[in-house]
Amino acid sequence: MEIKSDILVIGSGPAGLISASTARRYYPSKKIAVITKTDLSIIPCGIPYMFSSLSSPDDNLCAVEGLKKKGTDIYIDEIKQVLPDKKEAVGENTYSYEKLVLATGSKPLRPPIKGIDKEGVFFVYKEMHYLKNMIEQLKSWRNVLIIGGGFIGVELADELSKHKHLHIFLVEAQEEVLSNSFDKEFSLLARDKLVSEGVEIITGDVVSEIAGGKKAEQVRLQSGRTLDVDAVIVGIGAVPNTELAEKAGIDLGRGKGIWVDEYMRTSVKDIFAVGDCAGKRDFFTRRDCRVMLASTATAEARVAGANLYQLKIVRENKGTIAIFSTYVNGLVLGSAGLTEKTAKQEGFDVVVGQAEGVDRHPASLPGASKIKVKLIFSRHSGIILGGQVSGGASCGELINIIGLAIQKRVSFSELETFQMATHPYLTSAPTMYSLVLAAQNAGDNF
Repeated sequence: MEIKSDILVIGSGPAGLISASTARRYYPSKKIAVITKTDLSIIPCGIPYMFSSLSSPDDNLCAVEGLKKKGTDIYIDEIKQVLPDKKEAVGENTYSYEKLVLATGSKPLRPPIKGIDKEGVFFVYKEMHYLKNMIEQLKSWRNVLIIGGGFIGVELADELSKHKHLHIFLVEAQEEVLSNSFDKEFSLLARDKLVSEGVEIITGDVVSEIAGGKKAEQVRLQSGRTLDVDAVIVGIGAVPNTELAEKAGIDLGRGKGIWVDEYMRTSVKDIFAVGDCAGKRDFFTRRDCRVMLASTATAEARVAGANLYQLKIVRENKGTIAIFSTYVNGLVLGSAGLTEKTAKQEGFDVVVGQAEGVDRHPASLPGASKIKVKLIFSRHSGIILGGQVSGGASCGELINIIGLAIQKRVSFSELETFQMATHPYLTSAPTMYSLVLAAQNAGDNF
């Protein structure tokens, strides 16, 4: 069957849904369709919390009803081929389009470990039925090993540790968890929280083999250590899902994501790409980088959705700011832009400012948490290059302030005179606001 649409979106993750909803706002007369493999699209960032915090895995479903109510068609189909010359996408049905948005996401990395295909080895697929099966099997596990100490691995370890019948091993090849996004002093805060929950963290080592019969029973590390396991969860990251684009002759970037310009246009006319499948370029260096975040994906989707037919929104953010936040047993950690380590690796001459305080005033108020802020500035220009925070819930938004400061190229002197709203139950004292104090500390070091 042939189905005609003006705007066709392939993929129903955050990038696909926001592309469609944005297109609806800017082009209300257009016929818009979203194609998804399943009617159970999930919220990617919520996957770890399906294992404990959420009362049901179904609480982590993406809502598509809003799109339907506004006239967007949703089709359950798997697209096998895109034919740019004919302006068609082919699955069980054939879908014609004027404008096509590829939001095909990413797929988990599969490291070349002997025994990786055994039963009991799981990957973090964004598929509800697969994840529900994992959660059901969790009840019979006793020893679980997580490969990868990035955000996926740390958040899974935190959630699984709430099941007191489980012993959790976390193996990370680098010297510390979360080391790609945080300097060591912040990574150690996350490590301490996990250890306090009983997680056994093994850093500077890698899994060399998963042993057993048909099922995973032991894990052998490069160091020679052997661990008994009931299950292994691989969470070392993902790669862009570009198969459709490659078949269609669409160019990839050096980072292996789909090449896009500032407005998310691919190398093929009338085809756009957004989210994990699209290539990313670092905000400061313009090098290809692999930042796969729902927040980045939705920002790209808003750019694409608005500019499908005409360039209506001029894109001022010329690159990807790697901005992250996570939550580990009550501790909030946030990072934006370059860390001190990565800034120096890139050759920047930097000045660092730091401050510690409390996120309520007075500090004796109930629920007060210690807060730590670290800011990285260019010594030559005084412009902010990055920042990291740790503390209570308020840090989840504090890192977003730092992200905006990076995007707008704010100087340390502007942050030093930052005007903020404060309240005893909500923030640090205006006299001891950690963001300002960190900027002042940097100013003392110029």
